[in-house]
Amino acid sequence: MKAKQKVIVIGGGFSGIQLVRKLNEKLFDILLIDKINHHQFQPLFYQVATSQIEPSSISFPLRNVFKNKTNVQIRLAEVLSVDNENNKINTTIGDFDYDYLVIALGCKTNFFGNNDISKYTFTLKTTYDAITIRNHILQTFEDIISANENEKEGLLNVVIVGAGPTGVELAGAFAEIKKNILPRDYSGIDFSKFRIVLVEGSPNTLNNMSLTAKNASRHYLQKMGVTVFTETFVKDYDGSVLEFSNGDTIKAKTVIWAAGVTGNTIQGLPDECYTKGNRIIVDRINKVINSENVFAIGDIAYMVTPKYPSGHPQVANVAINQAKVLAENLKKIVRGEKPTDYEYKDLGSMATIGRNKAVVDFPFLKFRGYFAWLIWMFLHLMLILTVRNKIIIFINWAWVYITKDTSLRLILTQNKGK
Repeated sequence: MKAKQKVIVIGGGFSGIQLVRKLNEKLFDILLIDKINHHQFQPLFYQVATSQIEPSSISFPLRNVFKNKTNVQIRLAEVLSVDNENNKINTTIGDFDYDYLVIALGCKTNFFGNNDISKYTFTLKTTYDAITIRNHILQTFEDIISANENEKEGLLNVVIVGAGPTGVELAGAFAEIKKNILPRDYSGIDFSKFRIVLVEGSPNTLNNMSLTAKNASRHYLQKMGVTVFTETFVKDYDGSVLEFSNGDTIKAKTVIWAAGVTGNTIQGLPDECYTKGNRIIVDRINKVINSENVFAIGDIAYMVTPKYPSGHPQVANVAINQAKVLAENLKKIVRGEKPTDYEYKDLGSMATIGRNKAVVDFPFLKFRGYFAWLIWMFLHLMLILTVRNKIIIFINWAWVYITKDTSLRLILTQNKGK
């Protein structure tokens, strides 16, 4: 019997998880490597950050996800470099050989070279980031109670930079808790002075969606009390004062950066493999250029096709479907069959702006409002990995919808005095 082929998958995001699930167990032994021990459901990070759901509801231990896969091994490590000539990777726990390597590293926050912004702002790319924001926001309101008048202005301003889906959803969620939840907890604070500011460099919120979505999202946000600045760029931030490109400033102790992403790079790949945004150039079967057995999928992959001459959008559906196609193609390659070219069928995009408010762009229909919100909820529930977590999140959403409250407002930080 022919020995199984060794496949190393770097990254346990949407594409990595889907690939490991779909690879043929009879043909492949799989090693999944990630720096963290769980898969993170990024579309709902903003709900953790605003105390609407628990982190455990959207975080899935990798060993539990693949507990029934006898051909899957998992290692908690950071990949340091690739040695493609010798079919080997170097990690913080040693070297590993492969027959096929799949890079599914995803992306990180792009600060566009501004070290101060990187140093003083919050990001929302991991479950840990979401918990950090939640802790900070709750602690900020504890601080406001005892702050003097000069300090309160900066504490009462929350600035979100970037009005893509993450920024819009985060701004809407903060507006919801400002109205329905925080005043009950902090009755001594004047919440009319609590200001949520959304800053976007392009002309519109949700600038990559339809005109219906752009106009509706901005209307919803402004109606909810969010201050929206478009065609405005952040020049600098020192932890207290945010400076814009037009010279205006705003005091803020909370700035959340959601203004762009860049690929997580890996040593060992030739420079010519990378293109704008540090994405890895791949062919139509996701094979890295100038390689024979190294592939890249998901947000990190840059594939030019007739429909997408500038590469595919960096969204979950692309990552999931690239993984499914690659799983089939690796099987075909091993069997000496011709692989299938990948092309993305755009199923649409969506964003929620708060209770009963969402925008949905399907290829055949664009709409907004309550029905769009229900569609958003249903499709996100379907993407969650386990039935148990689907039920937990649904119950939690239903409870919050009925009561307009949640009991998840815990500040979980280390007491440095102990």
